[in-house]
This record gives sequence, C-alpha cells and structure tokens, in this order.
Amino acid sequence: MRTPLLAANWKMNMARQDANTLVKDLMAAVGNVRDRDVAICPPFHLLADVEKLVEGHENVYLGAQDLHWKDSGAFTGEVSAPMLKDVGCRMVIIGHSERRAMFGETDETCAKKLAAAMQHGLVPILCVGESLEQHEAGKTVDIVKAQLRADLEGLTLDDGNKLVIAYEPIWAIGTGKADTAENANNTMIALRKVLAEIFGEEIAQQVRLLYGGSVKPANIAGFMACSDIDGALVGGASLKAESFSQIVNY
Repeated sequence: MRTPLLAANWKMNMARQDANTLVKDLMAAVGNVRDRDVAICPPFHLLADVEKLVEGHENVYLGAQDLHWKDSGAFTGEVSAPMLKDVGCRMVIIGHSERRAMFGETDETCAKKLAAAMQHGLVPILCVGESLEQHEAGKTVDIVKAQLRADLEGLTLDDGNKLVIAYEPIWAIGTGKADTAENANNTMIALRKVLAEIFGEEIAQQVRLLYGGSVKPANIAGFMACSDIDGALVGGASLKAESFSQIVNY
C-alpha cells in the first residue's frame, strides 16, 4: 500500500509574507493528515521560513526545487544536498522540464543529482515527460521510459520509499490542459515496468508515481482513483491554500 503524496512546486513565486500566510493556512487545513503525505517545495530563499512553519507536522515534508551534485565548491548560484539538509529539507525535485528546457539540464546531470540527493538522505522527486510533438506522434511511453532509464543509470535502490517519480507531460504544464487519467495511468504502468527491470518487482511496487501538469481540485480525484497514480506534483494550484488543500483532501 503506497502512501499518497501531494507535492507543491511553488516555482519562482512568493515573497516571505505571502508564503508565511499561505503555509499557516495550509497547516490549518491539512497539517494533521495521517493517511497521505504533503510536500512543500518553495524557492530557496523561503526554505528556512517554511521549515519553521511545518515543523511538528509529521506527514508534511519540506522540499527544494533543485540541487547541485557536488557537496561544495566554486559553483556560484548553486545549492548542495548538505545545504538543503541543513535547512531541514527531506525531499528535492530533480529534472523538472523547465530545468531541462531552460537551463540545459540533461539526463547525465539528473543522474548525478539523484545520486547526490540519495547519498545525503534526501528523497528525490525525479521528473520525466514528453513534448507536445512527441505526444501527438504517439511516442509518450518510449520517450519517458528512455528518460527514466538514463536518469537512473548506475543507481542502486534498496527501498522504494527513497525515490519518487513524477510524470509531467510538458504540454500540460501551465496550460490548463491536463492529460486524461487513463492515459496518465497507462504511462505510469509503463514506468513501473522500467523500475521493475532495474530494481526488481518488490522495489518497483513501493516507488510512488506522481502525475503533474495542470492538476487542480476538479481533476485530482480522477487521477487518484487510478491503479498506479500515487499522488500529484502541483504547480499553479499550490499557490493558494484553498485550492491546494482541496487537492490534498481529494
């Protein structure tokens, strides 16, 4: 039985005062959930503030939106796994399509970041997804399976709870056009088969698979009713306490 995970990716949004209000309202609404997990992934400058606000809420996790694969060094503007651990992070997003498209993130760098995160006890939320052109050409499954294999290259895993995979079709992110629950679930089934090939069936059945891409209160229940969708990575709808709490309490 995989525990559902609803993760908020704030992206490059929120000033401190707005963030504090949002998290306080969220904790009032979902801070005491017991049958599901919640992750909040704010921008780097808000991590310390959010950590204080979620402290003591057992099923609420602080996450970051990226990390560097080195522990320290001359990498201006970067943040390392030990730094994220130091501020209280327990999860980190890796390989989001915006990072891949805008900042040159590759499967090779994703693999390095995965290894660094897991070495330091951070649970990575690894993102994979296809473009609109690839989707319309019927290549979704082939693309995301290839991405997953490349990103997990050389990785060993003895506990499926130490890894989360988020399937985020690029064409659905921020467009308001979500994939259908059936299509998304079929993609998840294909991804779980890849996980079984790499880590074995037992581990593959433990890994949580999230759907991301225009998730909202109106469609979350349909996704969560599917056999292999274990949660969601939520963008815009996570910036308001009302909408994200409705998603958490689907």
